[in-house]
Amino acid sequence: MADGARLIARLQEICGAGYVLTHEHALATYRSDGLAQYQQTPIAAVLPATGGQVREAVAACFADGVPWVARGSGTGLSGGALPVADGVLIVLARLRRILSVELEDSRIVVEPGVTNLAVSRVVGPTHFYPPDPSSQIVCSIGGNVAENSGGAHCFKYGFTTNYVTGLEVVLTDGTVVELDRDAPGYDLLGAFVGSEGTLGVATKIALRVVPVPETIRTLVAFFDETAEAGDAVTEIVGAGIVPGAIEMMDRLSIRAAEEATGAGYRLDAGAALLIELDGPREECTARFEHVMALCARAGARDVRVALSAGERELIWKARKAAFAAMGRIAPAYYVQDGVIPRTRLSQVLRRIDALASEYKLQVANVFHAGDGNLHPLVCYDSAQPGEPERAEELAGLIVRTCVEEGGSITGEHGVGVDKLAYMPAMFSDDDLEAFHRLRCAFDPHGLANPGKVMPTPRLCGEVPGPYREHPLEREGVAARM
Repeated sequence: MADGARLIARLQEICGAGYVLTHEHALATYRSDGLAQYQQTPIAAVLPATGGQVREAVAACFADGVPWVARGSGTGLSGGALPVADGVLIVLARLRRILSVELEDSRIVVEPGVTNLAVSRVVGPTHFYPPDPSSQIVCSIGGNVAENSGGAHCFKYGFTTNYVTGLEVVLTDGTVVELDRDAPGYDLLGAFVGSEGTLGVATKIALRVVPVPETIRTLVAFFDETAEAGDAVTEIVGAGIVPGAIEMMDRLSIRAAEEATGAGYRLDAGAALLIELDGPREECTARFEHVMALCARAGARDVRVALSAGERELIWKARKAAFAAMGRIAPAYYVQDGVIPRTRLSQVLRRIDALASEYKLQVANVFHAGDGNLHPLVCYDSAQPGEPERAEELAGLIVRTCVEEGGSITGEHGVGVDKLAYMPAMFSDDDLEAFHRLRCAFDPHGLANPGKVMPTPRLCGEVPGPYREHPLEREGVAARM
């Protein structure tokens, strides 16, 4: 039996023949994640039902020297769950059990396939889980851990890494280890969160949840220009006010979201600023009045306050729908994810406008204004020759602009394959080498999600001096470039 056929047979023994997909039609669903510009077909997609099956599947791949990629819901936007052609895709969607709910300790333990929104629903109405990506209704906690996902409320509450207290992790040889936030020594848990599946795969996740605030107040302010809305953000944060969320949409994204949702956003506005305060009632009320005054001083032409839970939900519906609604503007778009200092917001938005004009493409801007996390959506038509390539080039220039302005190449979407080329723009060779050594400590054979995050195709175990053939090269698992 050929090695590939032997591995498939072993995976079928572990998970059942019906949960090991090898036909090209069945694999079509798994050729990409949310970044559809990159596609690859694996040799198989395996859907384990338990952590034990994940461990056995990883061990089987290790025994044959076959690389593998872990996938959650497939909503990632950086190509982090892109399969490798000669590898196995381990799909965790069936691991969706809530293992324990311990509200007295503000803790919940889940499997990686549990969706983000499901956590808040399970612990409500007294508690909630703050990191809330726009895709929270479908994105999985396992994927959130891999990408260190954020969301609209990350300005005040922080990212996924601030809420993961423990992990059960399968390393690339099938070994199972426990990582705990309170364990002495090196913060291996912190290293794992945000590692994009390159250090192993989490099969059990302990999360911290927080009490629901006493009061929530929400408004949306409309401005003529994004620069005015940006000034309002600066004034609000400078006044020592920390909103639960502070989100901005430009004219193009307002149009798309309003047409999709009918939420009542002004189509004649150049920018919409969604601000939400939460906390003790008296404090929240006082700060809310201050926020409205600061918005008016910055030039808001209209401020609409949610007077009920239904109105708050409608205001958020438009913001959460922004990405999906872009289909009303263009047949396709390339989403980017860069971070800039808040004080550079106006300059960077002007630069994006200039680049869009130069490349003759529309760019819609939706972003977490409080922490300067931009999400430019570069619109294009894949049927038009050269447009996809121009869109990708423009998206890359936006990333470089963020770095040049003192920011980062990614805030929450991860590096994946999409931003590999930009890692040296942020990090020195010594920095990248340190990352590489950490990765090799967890995965010395380079089997976990190869080709992601690190821009140089290094091999673990390389030493200085004349060229020596690496064992993985002899086995055909890796190649020098």
